[in-house]
Amino acid sequence: MTKRVGLIGWPVAHSLSPAMHNAAFKALGMDDWEYDTMAIPPDIGHMGIREPMRHGYIGINVTVPHKQEAMKVVRPDDLARAVGAVNTVRFTDMHGTNTDVTGFIGDLQAHDVPLAGANVVVLGAGGAARAAIFGLKREGANITVVNRTRERAAQMLTDLTISAGVKDVQLKTLDEAAEGPVDLVVNATSAGMWPDVEASPWISGVPFPQGVTVYDMVYRPAKTALMQQCEAAGGRAIGGLGMLVRQGAAAFEVFTGVEAPVDVMFAAAQSALANKEA
Repeated sequence: MTKRVGLIGWPVAHSLSPAMHNAAFKALGMDDWEYDTMAIPPDIGHMGIREPMRHGYIGINVTVPHKQEAMKVVRPDDLARAVGAVNTVRFTDMHGTNTDVTGFIGDLQAHDVPLAGANVVVLGAGGAARAAIFGLKREGANITVVNRTRERAAQMLTDLTISAGVKDVQLKTLDEAAEGPVDLVVNATSAGMWPDVEASPWISGVPFPQGVTVYDMVYRPAKTALMQQCEAAGGRAIGGLGMLVRQGAAAFEVFTGVEAPVDVMFAAAQSALANKEA
C-alpha cells in the first residue's frame, strides 16, 4: 500500500517538492512512499487542510496561503506556536510544526551570511515572514519589517511578541527602510514567483542599498527580478532553493522518522528547476 505525503497550497504547480522528496524515497529504497501536490483555494483553506487526510495521506507540507490557517486545524508544537504558522503536518497524530525556520537560518549559515548584529529588512507579513523574523531574532539580528499593508504587519509583530517574546522590531515604509543601514534584505513575499516573474517587492524608484545581500525565498525563477536589482546595485543575491531543500529535509524526517538524504534532495531540486526553466 502506497504511503502518501504531499503539498497543499495555492498555487502549487510551480513546486519542486515532489521531485526532491520522491528522489529521496528512491535513494533510500522507500518504494512504497510517494509525494505529490494538491491545489487548495484560499477560500476553503480550513476544510482543505484536512482533505488529504481523507484520501489516506500520512502528512502534508503547507504553503501559501494556508500556513496560519493550519494552526487552527492541527496540534501545533512549541516552534509552530512561537512562529504562528504551520508548514508541516503529520496526520497520524495531527502534529503541526514549522520547518521554515530551520531551512531559512540553515541556508543563510551555509552561505556564510553574518546574522548576529546584522541590520535586516524583512519584506512581508505572512507565514514565511513570521518564520524569518523569529529565526533572525533568535540569531541576534536587528530587524525592520516592510509590508504593503501596514496594519497586517503590525498585527504580525503583536502576535510574535505574545507568542515568542519577539520585541524591538521596527515597522517602516520601503523608502524609510532603504535609507539604512541595511546588511541583508529578505523577501518573504511571493512577489516575483513564477509565472509573475517580472514582479518585485522592491518598488521602482526606491534606491537599492549598495552592496547589500538579498535572500529571496522565491526559488522559481532561479534568479528573480529582486535578485537582479540587487546585483545591479553591486550586491550579493541568494535564491530560495536551499531553504526549500533544507525545510523539506526536516519535513521528510517528520513524515518518515528517517534521516533525509539532503544532497540527493538538493540535486533533484536543482535538476527539476532547470527543466522547468528550460
